[in-house]
Amino acid sequence: MLIGRAAELAELTGALDGAAAGRARAVLVGGDAGIGKTHLVSTLRRAARERDCAVLVGQCAELGESVPYLPLADALWTASRGDGPEAAAVRDALAARPVLGRLLPDGDGGPGEGDPLAPDLGRQRLFGAVLGLLGELGADRPVLLVLEDLHWADRSTRDLLTFLCRVLERERICLVGTYRSDDLHRRHPLRPLVAELRRLPNVTGVQVRPFGRDETGAYLAALSGTPSAPVAAEVVERVHLRSEGNPFYAAELHATGDLEELPAGLADLLLSRVERLSPDARRVVRVAAVAGRRVDDELVRRVSGLAEDPAGEALREVVSHQLLVPDGAGYVFRHALLREAVYADLLPGERTRLHADFARLLAGDGDGRGGSAAELAHHSRAAHDLPAAFAASVRAAREAGRLGAPAEEFEHYERALELWDTVADPEAAAGTDRSRLALAAAQAAAEAGEVRRAVQRLRRMLESADPADLRLGVLIREQLSTYLGELDLDEEAQATAREAVSMLPPDPPTTEHARALATYAKTLLYRDADGEMPEFAERAVAVARAAGAVDAEASLLISLGAYWKRRADEKADEVIEGARALALKGGDPLVALRSMFQYAGVRFDRGDLADAARAADDGARYAHENGLDWSTYGALLRCLRFLIRYTAGDWAEAARLAEGFGVQATRRADAQVSAYALFLEVARGDAGVDERLRRLEPLLPEDHFLIYITRGLAAEHALWRGDPGTAVAHVDAVLAGPYGAETSAIRIAATGLWAHAELAARARSAGDAAAAAAAAAAADALAERARTVAEYDPDGRHRPSLGVEGRAWLARVEAERRRVDGVLDPDLWRRAAELFRYGTDGGGFVYEVARSRWRLAEALAEAGDRDAAAAQWRRAAGTAERLGAAPLLAALRDLGARARLAAPAERPAAGGPFAALTAREREVLKLVAEGRSNREIAETLFISPKTASVHVSNILAKLNVSGRTQAAALALRENL
Repeated sequence: MLIGRAAELAELTGALDGAAAGRARAVLVGGDAGIGKTHLVSTLRRAARERDCAVLVGQCAELGESVPYLPLADALWTASRGDGPEAAAVRDALAARPVLGRLLPDGDGGPGEGDPLAPDLGRQRLFGAVLGLLGELGADRPVLLVLEDLHWADRSTRDLLTFLCRVLERERICLVGTYRSDDLHRRHPLRPLVAELRRLPNVTGVQVRPFGRDETGAYLAALSGTPSAPVAAEVVERVHLRSEGNPFYAAELHATGDLEELPAGLADLLLSRVERLSPDARRVVRVAAVAGRRVDDELVRRVSGLAEDPAGEALREVVSHQLLVPDGAGYVFRHALLREAVYADLLPGERTRLHADFARLLAGDGDGRGGSAAELAHHSRAAHDLPAAFAASVRAAREAGRLGAPAEEFEHYERALELWDTVADPEAAAGTDRSRLALAAAQAAAEAGEVRRAVQRLRRMLESADPADLRLGVLIREQLSTYLGELDLDEEAQATAREAVSMLPPDPPTTEHARALATYAKTLLYRDADGEMPEFAERAVAVARAAGAVDAEASLLISLGAYWKRRADEKADEVIEGARALALKGGDPLVALRSMFQYAGVRFDRGDLADAARAADDGARYAHENGLDWSTYGALLRCLRFLIRYTAGDWAEAARLAEGFGVQATRRADAQVSAYALFLEVARGDAGVDERLRRLEPLLPEDHFLIYITRGLAAEHALWRGDPGTAVAHVDAVLAGPYGAETSAIRIAATGLWAHAELAARARSAGDAAAAAAAAAAADALAERARTVAEYDPDGRHRPSLGVEGRAWLARVEAERRRVDGVLDPDLWRRAAELFRYGTDGGGFVYEVARSRWRLAEALAEAGDRDAAAAQWRRAAGTAERLGAAPLLAALRDLGARARLAAPAERPAAGGPFAALTAREREVLKLVAEGRSNREIAETLFISPKTASVHVSNILAKLNVSGRTQAAALALRENL
């Protein structure tokens, strides 16, 4: 029975119904401990079952942040072994995703155990696997996923919650999380996360309020078993005052039956019910409190020391008093506060002994029964068994790394390092020395997003490491260089990598040296003042081969191929293809993805769009199969697949792919993916462009690439809306950054020249010679920048090749520059259209071909070649209509009407004073009303000034007015 929660339940069921309709929703349910969050969500769960939804419920536990993804594992374990309609589907989904199976209690570690690459891949694979599992379940029926007690959630669970809230949009998923709001102190990690997530449009918050007096009375009546018979008013009053409307407190107060002698403290209140139990039952409750999470019959029996029958009777007594409640295959406390009170009431020695018993059982003790290393570390540390805690912490760190939980991995390594000096033989227990354990901790810190902490630790290690241990020194510097690069400290990163390379001689070749060479080669792609590439990478490849370092060799070949690709050298294809084959053979999915991205990219850059599409599809499929959809190169391949379809004119497929580019972006990586959707949305004139731009704007200062994509397309969006001033501001912002010195600046310069051409035309129409001259001067600067970056790289070296698309954009720049002066040059626009038709099939950049033909048709019409103009117009209009490029199609229709390039549309007969005017005369009258001169009317309608003058004279005569002013006034009054 649900009392006083109608509004909260309506919010939750509304979210569930929205999810069922294909609009993923998340609801964060907060409230004080005991306020009724779990009861509210239980009611929602029953409602979900009635709606034939799949229901997955996971519980966090108070084990610190040492057990990653605990509620996820709980939800999957319970659902897969339950009798709900989703059980079989969950089992099938788990079988198809081993990375999730490793989370479960009976998981065997699976593939990747001992693989040093797993820490880099586990989180990405797991997140992708969770998303895939939910999507798969949601395809069959709506899914309700409940994560309870998020105030105890580990860092990885919080990251997973953030990920799901950001990426779920059209899936039939309703995610509900509960947390204690009174536990969220100022420094609690969940506090800022809740605030961040509630800003997302698909996330709502429900705050469960305390009962009012009447609701407390109804609640007590329901507890008494006679809802229709109210509890005495004085009892309700006292219970309500003492409980302050908290349902759990109220229930506990009422259950004691003695309102006068109740202890004032909550712990005493809770413990008063425990004290009424038999000694055996009390021992069972204490054992359960130390367990920290679900406890089963066997654990109770063994740790309590009770025989099987007495243990069973004691459990039955505890359950009958509703202190423990059955939950799956075990038992949980009716409320977490009760467990906390019981645990706090234990004597120190008693608590230590119980933790030691649990540690002994979790260690296996030779009977085959074991537990997670994280739990073993927790209990061993609480039992003051420091050697066992140390060994378990090391093992827990490695387990967390395999599961892609770097925050917990770092925490366990930190604890192990704290205990290092307390253990007799720590190297034997850890299987490594202190320096390498610290190196692993630094790596985990960086993977958890604490890059600066990793850099600080590595810098300290450089000071303390044994100078004679050269391999360790190389490893430290290799990692340090990588992390310095992530902090954009490129100069120091390259110097550090160079130092790592110099520390080990090439003979004998070693894996450490090969990896250092590969790290340094990557820095040379962006900083190569001495021109070391490609010779350096070629020599390094030989070292990697001699050392048998397949991953390093593949990485070097990729860097070498990328170098040749930038120079449009034919060797790039062969080198990258070899790198791809080697990376796939080597078994490092991240290196393989990088090679597959370059492999597809080199085909895209040379205009082989069909082959590029196949290669990008293969790469994206590989990423998905390996759970790496959200890795760096997994995301890049998704964007490249989209861009290839967009370029080739397959906008239906591009739109399908862009459905996965969520509008909600709160982090840089997601924002970059989101920004790619703007290519299609701006070109189609979609209504959602402004919303996407608004959501991306707060992240622009963090990322120059994001500025390039977002503001470059925002400039085009402004131009289609007739706002060239705003477009110029966007263009200037892009060119002020590092992309202003790359070939990407050519496209932005072309957009800027389009804007300045519009400003110049307006200035000439207004007779503002100064403004026209300013537009021309700005256009000169833009055109010169485009020519310069086409000729030279940022270091001033001659650029060997521009690429097929780059040459087309440069031709567009030259044509737009002439348009700034009011000249529409057919030859320049014809050249631009032809150059955009690159590639093996001549299809090229379909949309940009149509945009070039739009201007070519305009230029031909102005030159008087009406037939050629009409032919180009029809081809451009046909493409725009097929693509759904609404802004371009509108511009073409306007041109077609003004230049009479298309058959005139059927119009209703004009009435009133304009009935005698021809269609052409009405067009002229509109321009007269705008204040246009005969010369300007002639330019707009592609007629001679003399013909324009004749039309004006005929209009004045037919309207029986004395001049242009009266004709304009009549047109405005009649709303022509």
